[in-house]
Amino acid sequence: MRPRRIAPSLAAFYIATLFALAGPSASAQAVDATTLREPLEIGTAGVVQAGDNPAYAQSDFDDSKWLPVNAKFQPREYFPHTNTPVIWRRIHVKVGPGESQLALQAYFISRAFEVYVNGQKLVQSGGVEPYRAYTRNARMIVAIPPAQLRSGSLVIAVRARAPRTFWESTAPAFNGPMLTLGNETELANRKLLSLIGENVPNFVECLFALGVGLVALALFLGQRERKEYLWIFMLGALNGALLPLLWVSIIRNIPVSLWCVNEIVLFGTLMSILFMVEAFLRRRFGRTLWLCFTLACFSAGVCDVVFLYGLVPSFYDALFTIVIGVVFAGVIPFLLFRQWRRGDREAGLLLIPFLLYSLMIYEQIATSLLQLVPPLRAFAAHLTQLANAFPIGVFNFGLPDVANLCFYFSLVIIIVLRSTRMSRQQAVLEGEMAAAREVQQLIVPENIESIPGFAVDSVYQPAQQVGGDFFQVLPAKDGGLLVVVGDVAGKGLPAAMLVSVLIGAIRTAAEDSNNPSLMLRKLNNRLLGRANGGFSTALAMHITSDGWVSVASAGHLSPYLDGREIVLAGALPLGLAADACYEITQFYLAPCGRLTFYSDGVVEAQNSAGELFGFERARSISTMPAAIIAEAARQFGQSDDITVVAIQRAAAIASAA
Repeated sequence: MRPRRIAPSLAAFYIATLFALAGPSASAQAVDATTLREPLEIGTAGVVQAGDNPAYAQSDFDDSKWLPVNAKFQPREYFPHTNTPVIWRRIHVKVGPGESQLALQAYFISRAFEVYVNGQKLVQSGGVEPYRAYTRNARMIVAIPPAQLRSGSLVIAVRARAPRTFWESTAPAFNGPMLTLGNETELANRKLLSLIGENVPNFVECLFALGVGLVALALFLGQRERKEYLWIFMLGALNGALLPLLWVSIIRNIPVSLWCVNEIVLFGTLMSILFMVEAFLRRRFGRTLWLCFTLACFSAGVCDVVFLYGLVPSFYDALFTIVIGVVFAGVIPFLLFRQWRRGDREAGLLLIPFLLYSLMIYEQIATSLLQLVPPLRAFAAHLTQLANAFPIGVFNFGLPDVANLCFYFSLVIIIVLRSTRMSRQQAVLEGEMAAAREVQQLIVPENIESIPGFAVDSVYQPAQQVGGDFFQVLPAKDGGLLVVVGDVAGKGLPAAMLVSVLIGAIRTAAEDSNNPSLMLRKLNNRLLGRANGGFSTALAMHITSDGWVSVASAGHLSPYLDGREIVLAGALPLGLAADACYEITQFYLAPCGRLTFYSDGVVEAQNSAGELFGFERARSISTMPAAIIAEAARQFGQSDDITVVAIQRAAAIASAA
């Protein structure tokens, strides 16, 4: 039993000797601010005492037996056998009686603290007892009342909450910037300069991310298959949502419960990055992998929240940094590297910021572990300073800032490279479309050759550069004419290619027969197997020189005869069935009679209110010139290719007959 009694005595003797060597009591070494010319950091001055007593705030309280503050001591070195939730510190300051603009700045003291000057409370952040945790990033400046200054002597007392995080910290318990004494105006100017230098990088990152996100949103709306653009926008939106919270937190300390919004945003950011990487890699992560990713991100956020309240030591925060590091410093860089080795240049660009993130995570883990070894704590502090101090003028960038900026720069480079590549592809495509347009103008005639006894009026207006409508008006061997009008399903270049196939087939079939039904069967056989599941409507008509008309339809709109719709037998469109039959309908075209053919681009024209041009309007204007009909449909609201062909039998030929 004897060793147990001796050990505490030896420890007490060691601590007492240590503080005796540290210097005399605070009462004998008051801070001299009588000739203060610039702000003075006094965070490592004074004396400290564990426990809570309201009398500690009074200027006449005897603190001669309190322990003197040492800038190198950890919390446990002051009070090795206590975990009291509250500690007090007192600093004696001499001031000139004529001083009138002296102020005090409190910064990064504790999650909850109060500052008294000669017993008068001047600053409070959070709640010491009962405990209400607040952030501690804001520099709080308060003017010292003139009445206190006139006394010539100040006692600054700080009552601070000491949670478990404080007691198990391996860093020094107190540092100079915690309390700064100086002229109020100069303190405010220095505060502004510090806010700019320390926080501008964060705001630049958020604004940059928001800008990249908005660009990505515009790209996603045009390319819905590119899911990575959606997740880049989510990253920008989350960073933009964080801006108000960042701004408030540097102006004043806020409750940790409100700052937890930052942890929610952080969780959303980490998950958005994972979804974005998955989209870039063009491969889906398995359920097990997603479960591990989600648990890692969630546990890191929960640990940060618990750490903010001071419930766990910093070592546990390092453990969860290792968990998140496995994902973002291990798995993701490996996947990106493997994809890059396969020739994906975009994966290589994304790998660069993730390597910086890996370096940042390794630094955090290393410094946390080194802090546990007393001889290496100074090296750990130096390593942390190196990783978080890249000064550029008044601005201070750290490794996280560099990694974040590099990340969004990589995304910008990827977007620019994609845009450049798409511009080149668009130029090639436009050249191909222009060539296809020229070919289509050759095979879909704008000027019909003169056919004795008939007047032909036609208009063709594709919805795009090339279209899927087609028509042919050819002279027949018997002195009459052949008319074929059709519409390939779809628009653009694929439809135009099928049009060229059908036009060639029409000209070949017209050399062998004038029979409309036979012509449609030949066109149907020609289209089978070439439409890739598509089809085409068509109408074939033979008009003899004396006005008799034979017509067959493959699902196309019926023509109008002098403003009256001709009723035709229904049939399947071309390209759907090998044994399709097309029934012939016959009627007479009188001298001066007029036949008008439409494509569905006329009747399906749609205005801004969603109203269709419709069959009734189409019928009512069917006797007008083709150009007027086409223009009426276009102005109503063109959404498809518009084709109008009008055939009128000449009166002179009729009278001669």
